Amino acid sequence: MQFILRRLAFYLVAAWVAITANFFIPRALPGNVVEAIMAKNPDLEPSAQKALEALLGVGNQGSLWHQYVHYLNQVFTFNFGPDPINYPATVNQMLSQEVPWTLALVGISTIIAFVIGTGLGILAGWRAGGRLDKSLPAWMFVQGIPYFFLALVFIEVLAVKFQVFPIGQGFNAEYYSPGWNWGFISNAIDHSILPALTIVLTSTAGWMLQMRNVMVTTIGEDYVVAAQGKGLTNRRVIFTYAARNAMLPQLQGFGLALGYVVAGALVMELVFSYPGIGLQLLNAVGNDDYPMMQAIFLLITFAVLVANLLVDIVLVLVDPRVRAREVAR
Repeated sequence: MQFILRRLAFYLVAAWVAITANFFIPRALPGNVVEAIMAKNPDLEPSAQKALEALLGVGNQGSLWHQYVHYLNQVFTFNFGPDPINYPATVNQMLSQEVPWTLALVGISTIIAFVIGTGLGILAGWRAGGRLDKSLPAWMFVQGIPYFFLALVFIEVLAVKFQVFPIGQGFNAEYYSPGWNWGFISNAIDHSILPALTIVLTSTAGWMLQMRNVMVTTIGEDYVVAAQGKGLTNRRVIFTYAARNAMLPQLQGFGLALGYVVAGALVMELVFSYPGIGLQLLNAVGNDDYPMMQAIFLLITFAVLVANLLVDIVLVLVDPRVRAREVAR
């Protein structure tokens, strides 16, 4: 319990630092969203600038301390007001539309890559020097390919030339509208196959290599050798003794990967014109949409911190060695 409280205090301090940095960094940048709107619309009268500042809450908003207190209130309620670029829609409404796309695509792809990579790593580590283990350089070569380049190859071959999959977008807006019906869901799945395939192929090798290396070390431990000496089946030795202990570093990496799922895959979403947090962040940066940028950065920060905290708790619960070390402190 003391360990959890210590870690929670640490992550609360880290969250406060991130929140404060997120407040000051945009204000240190030149310009604001109203100036960007005025620059992109030269036909607007100069008097429109003050009207836009009053409407969007940009400009003179009191002292820096007053702005900071107001900003903290927005953070705790996660209410960042109207989105200047998509007015009258709010930042929350825009994020609620984009986050599910990122979670569905990147989250599911990360889980699939983790399961496949971990399974292959277990087998490669158990039979070191075998065919699967010797194929690892080929897997690493695939991972070394920039995923945006692989995405472009998939689009050219599978979407443009053979027309097996759609070229991009999250769904066909001409025939479907978002909703819980099979027509839209099946169309969305069809559009997500190429992006998901790109993510899985470029990340599976990393999980495989990490699990393989830990397995090679683990199978030499005394308790694994003793289990083999007792005449236990290979399946039981592999999964009950070797893989169970080798999984601990893998779980830690998986927890961190899940924390970064919220960030999405920016370049991948750009290549496929796929709706999500990454594409939304890119548009926000290009339009000087500071409220949207702040909300996305905080969302990513909180996701990573929560994932780290959950990983720490899981490691203490499942690993007696970590639990004993923390009790001894």
